[in-house]
Amino acid sequence: MSPSPGTAVPTVEELEAQERRLVFRRFTNDDAWALGSLLVELARERRAPVAIDIHRAGQQLFHAALPGSAPDNDAWIARKRRVVERYGSASYLVGSRFRAKGTTFEESSRLDADRYAAHGGSFPVTVAGVGVVGAVTVSGLPQVEDHRLVVEALERFLGE
Repeated sequence: MSPSPGTAVPTVEELEAQERRLVFRRFTNDDAWALGSLLVELARERRAPVAIDIHRAGQQLFHAALPGSAPDNDAWIARKRRVVERYGSASYLVGSRFRAKGTTFEESSRLDADRYAAHGGSFPVTVAGVGVVGAVTVSGLPQVEDHRLVVEALERFLGE
């Protein structure tokens, strides 16, 4: 999917900087609930037809499906989340790294496209001193907008 007109596509360097910056000191079930609720609030303000998911260590801690979202969004969430779990990086960053090399994730990753999607919208939940413990994922908008919604929520939640 292409970004909306007038929307600049973030560079690999910008995406990597986001990951270095957006790190938790801890990540509890209550944190997942608060972050998910913030994402719901932001999405409702925009009337965004998205599904939202937060996983930690293989357990779903939060899920919401806003008006206009569909079961297909949950399939996209699972595919994008698997990319974060496998690569330890945001799904959009993983796809961007492949594009920067002149190829695509689908052509070069050797992973099943029915199970993995390096499209924007899933971001690693990284805990300082621990590493990636989960993922927060949004599906329903063009991929750069899914990614930006997650990043905006993380910035607000972490006080960035």
